[in-house]
Amino acid sequence: MPVLFGLVILGLIVLVPVLMYNSLVGKRNQVANIFGTMDAMLKKRWDLVPNLVETVKGYAQHEKLLFENVTAARSRAMAGQMSADEMVQYDNAVSKLVGVMRATVENYPQVKAGENFLHLQRTLNELEEQISAARRAFNAAVTDYNNAVDMFPTNIIASMFGFQRKGLLEFEAQARQNPSVGF
Repeated sequence: MPVLFGLVILGLIVLVPVLMYNSLVGKRNQVANIFGTMDAMLKKRWDLVPNLVETVKGYAQHEKLLFENVTAARSRAMAGQMSADEMVQYDNAVSKLVGVMRATVENYPQVKAGENFLHLQRTLNELEEQISAARRAFNAAVTDYNNAVDMFPTNIIASMFGFQRKGLLEFEAQARQNPSVGF
């Protein structure tokens, strides 16, 4: 009987840390998965931006600097893998530029009435809603992961195997709202 009891205790001593480690790995992978989903949606948005710019550009030739800024921001974002902080920075930049473009388009009612422009506007609005949902999911997954990294007893396993806290996506106050693209 004491041998059986000893084996059960030994089994628990081995099994519990393994389960905690696997839980941490699963949470870390969930964060990476959601980040990848959000990254794909942001890339879809960046792919949509040139079409929107080209549609408006035909009507507003003298707004060349604005369109160059939008195109340059897109090029930087598409240049390679971005960290979460860089993604937030570029997301904030494009939100500002879209806001400026919205103000510019107000001077061109013929743009607002165009079928292609209306389609692009609807698509962009849908993407903004999806991106907002992905941001919420990402922050929820990061919070769950960070709780596991910080709370006892998983914090012991986390520190032993180098699991580090991850940062939440935080946006500037004006960027916390979806950009108004109601042109």
